[in-house]
Amino acid sequence: MQQSDNPAAIDVVLWQYPQNGSDGERWIVSLSSNERERAATYRFERDRTSFIAGRYLLRQVLSAHTETRPDKVVLLADAHGKLTVEGRDTLQFSLSNADGLVAVAVASECERVGIDCERADAEIEAAALESYCSPDERRWLDQLPAGEGPRAAIALWTLKESHLKALGVGLREDPRSVAFSWQDGIPVMVQSGEPDRQWHHRLIKSDSQHLIALAVRSPFGAAGIHVLTFQDESRPSE
Repeated sequence: MQQSDNPAAIDVVLWQYPQNGSDGERWIVSLSSNERERAATYRFERDRTSFIAGRYLLRQVLSAHTETRPDKVVLLADAHGKLTVEGRDTLQFSLSNADGLVAVAVASECERVGIDCERADAEIEAAALESYCSPDERRWLDQLPAGEGPRAAIALWTLKESHLKALGVGLREDPRSVAFSWQDGIPVMVQSGEPDRQWHHRLIKSDSQHLIALAVRSPFGAAGIHVLTFQDESRPSE
């Protein structure tokens, strides 16, 4: 299938899932046997529920895009763990979980897509900033008004993580290899001092508790982003 010359359209699906064991047991029915085995390895119920909720939402979203039952969607993982749908090479997607929120991004008219969500109130130590911020980014953070620095640091981390996930390398690559500046309030990735115009990055508006970043590689211009809220129709009526 050839790509069109139109900007990619990206669906970003957000779900603040209920964190209790009974819901997790209902969602797990849609997962593969390998996913169920992996879920069983989590020591803490919160982590287990987060994993199950993530794969449940991912399968629901991919089901809508492939017209396949959620439990029949075949997910394949490469050597680095990046997932693809069997027989759907052009379908790009990414999944992220963070403390009660699952985010999925999916598109078919782009080369790469990555999404990451983090708690907005997460604490980042100075040593951690050194490990993932470029010198220019550190100077930018230092110049911000008092009180804005911590949230901006989380935003930078989320942008970098979404980009590395889009590449399929995760934290195997140094986060400092990805640097951002800001143009009219929009994050722009900088390579060798120049913006890379084939990559498009956005911070997605959500509730005040989370920051969500999207990374898209598309040679046809900035992506059109559709933000959707997932409603779990399988949940029994009260």
